Amino acid sequence: MRILITGITGFVGSHLAEYILEHAPDVDVTGLLRWRSPRDYIESIMDRITLHYGNLQDFASVRSVLADCRPDIIFHLAAQSYVDFSFLAPADTLETNVIGTCHLLEAVKQLKQSDSWDPVVHVCSSSEVYGQVREDEVPIRENNPLRPASPYAVSKVGEDMLAFQYWTSWQVKTIRSRMFTHTGPRRGEVFVVSNFARQVAAIEASLAEPLVRVGNLDSVRTFSDVRDAVRAYWLLVHKCPPGEVYNIGGIETMTIGQMLDQLLALSTVKDIKVEIDPARLRPSDVTLQIPCVDKFYEATGWKPEIRFEKTLQDTLDYWRDYYGKRQGAGQDQRVESAAV
Repeated sequence: MRILITGITGFVGSHLAEYILEHAPDVDVTGLLRWRSPRDYIESIMDRITLHYGNLQDFASVRSVLADCRPDIIFHLAAQSYVDFSFLAPADTLETNVIGTCHLLEAVKQLKQSDSWDPVVHVCSSSEVYGQVREDEVPIRENNPLRPASPYAVSKVGEDMLAFQYWTSWQVKTIRSRMFTHTGPRRGEVFVVSNFARQVAAIEASLAEPLVRVGNLDSVRTFSDVRDAVRAYWLLVHKCPPGEVYNIGGIETMTIGQMLDQLLALSTVKDIKVEIDPARLRPSDVTLQIPCVDKFYEATGWKPEIRFEKTLQDTLDYWRDYYGKRQGAGQDQRVESAAV
């Protein structure tokens, strides 16, 4: 069996590649990447994967890669995934996520029609498609109305609906996931848990004053670990029928402020102050995300296994190691709250 991961150099893609190599060693793991994509996250597995250059915004390159490697399963994870940036660059977000997905699905359709190649395609949507829900709508089910509250969320609605349309019209075997908040080591520093952990690690390394800058601490999230998420994705493509959509998420629900309290409790530095940074507040926000995952559980039996306390600890340790290496290399300049 051969699988292709778009976004293999990213946070989730690299964890998924590691999971498959460990639990399905006979699978041929390939990845699609742009020539300038950093490879730090896949450095340890470079000798066990095959990489193909391409760009989702260029149809010819996508079709060429698919024609060359003919994977049995495609995990489509590549995206512009930062909500805040989507407000600044809505057109780029839509181009990357919607047009990029269209190029991928169209290439699969054309090759399927020409020679009966028929892969399973996992299209990674997002819980952001639900937008701001009412209290009587939680836990959120797959049939909840879609009310996207950011250009990123709009782009994910586009991906989601394109995947459904290509199944309905052309029988391209798409399966959609709407993953709720997931995090862990290697998460980009602009995302909330990782950002707070980086700030705390910088404080511990004496590279920042004992102050964590934050946005909206009242938003409610249900957290899960990226390592549970990629295990769910592997089950998804093997146990779920095409054309379907599934919520996937954790079981530990709390406000962002409660998450920060747990993180601060793990720090070696006490009495760290917290300050609201107006620049971190979004024009419109999604403040209530609690998933119902019954449909996915019934299809796969999947349940989260990693406690959120371990997720926080591992994420904090990741940034501690980052600053430890910088100091070891003599790069001990101060960091202003590691703010992004």
